[in-house]
Amino acid sequence: MRATMSPSLLLTVAITVLLAFAFLGTRSIWDPDEGRYTNVALNMLESGDWLHPMRNEHIGHWTKPPLTYWVVGASIGAFGYNPWAARLPVALAYLACVWAVWRIARRWLPGEENRAALIYATMFLPFGAAQMITTDFLLSAALSVAMMGWIESRYDDPQRSRRWVLLMWAAFGVAFMTKGPPALLPLLVVVACIRLLPAPRAASVFHWSGLLVFIAVAMPWYAIVVHRTPGLLDYFLGRELVARVATSDFGRHGEWYGWLEIYLPTLVLGSLPWTVSLWRWLRSLGASLRSWKSAQTRSEDSVGLILFLWVLIPLVVFCLARSRLPLYLLPLFTPLALIVARQIHRDDRGFPSMRWIGVWVLLLVGLRLASAFWSTHKDAAEWAEAIRARVPYPVTEVAFVEDMARYGVHLHLQARVDKLSLRPIKLDPFDGEYDTDLDTELADLDTDIVFICKQTHWDEIRRNIEARGRTVTVYGSPYQDRILFGVSLPNS
Repeated sequence: MRATMSPSLLLTVAITVLLAFAFLGTRSIWDPDEGRYTNVALNMLESGDWLHPMRNEHIGHWTKPPLTYWVVGASIGAFGYNPWAARLPVALAYLACVWAVWRIARRWLPGEENRAALIYATMFLPFGAAQMITTDFLLSAALSVAMMGWIESRYDDPQRSRRWVLLMWAAFGVAFMTKGPPALLPLLVVVACIRLLPAPRAASVFHWSGLLVFIAVAMPWYAIVVHRTPGLLDYFLGRELVARVATSDFGRHGEWYGWLEIYLPTLVLGSLPWTVSLWRWLRSLGASLRSWKSAQTRSEDSVGLILFLWVLIPLVVFCLARSRLPLYLLPLFTPLALIVARQIHRDDRGFPSMRWIGVWVLLLVGLRLASAFWSTHKDAAEWAEAIRARVPYPVTEVAFVEDMARYGVHLHLQARVDKLSLRPIKLDPFDGEYDTDLDTELADLDTDIVFICKQTHWDEIRRNIEARGRTVTVYGSPYQDRILFGVSLPNS
């Protein structure tokens, strides 16, 4: 046995805060995901319309509920147009997850809570995701708090148990406002555990008061926008729920083997440097599964069974669904961190030395700093700087013609962004590929717009614009094989 001292609470907090905020704003916004979320949030902030998520004035962006846009937009409104402000809500969600792990471990593994929190904080996937503007960390934080509320309700006296259940439903409501119906997956875990592990003292999870709290948090926005927007309910149910689960229309590794291709590396690499402890847990599962056939053993090892189901049930659903991305698994790293802490405690192998953890923390911080200097065509700040250097007037709008729209430019240039089709299109009011078409944009031409297209499309686009009686002016040399140009009326 190797006896090691548990890290102090102060040291655990210091390391966690360092990992949350170190170089948080050093890297600029990267498209497409970060650019898309910040763009919609900025459109809310600038228009004052916090109900309707919009890519621009032409088209809505209904793929996710608005909570992520609200908190990102509010943060930018408070702290300015910069990546630090845009990422602050995600960093705070990371801290909330660490706290939830600490709180649950204090209940289940008294004396091990600091270790459990440090395990989560230093896992590679949570650390990496803590600087990515997506819905996933806000969802993970809400679900971690929801499960914490349910776990606490199993142990407290009946009156306080009811309060924990209400917290659980409030957190599920926040999760639903972050990512919609997929946020309720852990409820399947709760139901399975209630059936396998009755807790006589616990308040009923499905009491009307809890459901009322959930409805009050999760439903008003949906009710308002569905009432105001014809066809939106069909879009939510058909496109965003059924199609994402049952089809590969979104091109997100929908092949039968896609779950293995995406989720196995995510679990192995994302759990570094604690993967070996997870492997030891997997090796012990066979014996645990056999022992859980007995109700008495399930009761004696309730923590182990809850953690197993907390990982297994959502993971099975994620594997069966035809839309698969690594960050979908982020909510599972809360139980995985608790599993690692419990496994280390049960193995009696001792906790790694703080010197070793310090080296890993420095490596993580170094990787984050290095990412700020990694050159990529997705860097919205470089696009903004290229536009400033070439265009001789203040730009209020950037229109990408038949090209990937760099929506992150909105934050760095404080200019609206459009994606234009060269040919006339019928706009999808919910989430079409294009924001509008070139004809529509030219009909309402603003002299402060800069257009961008690939060099390979330049001759065709120029001929189309000139055929419409407009004059084209090229600005500077090409940037990343793109032509930057302005459009004006003759003699204007």
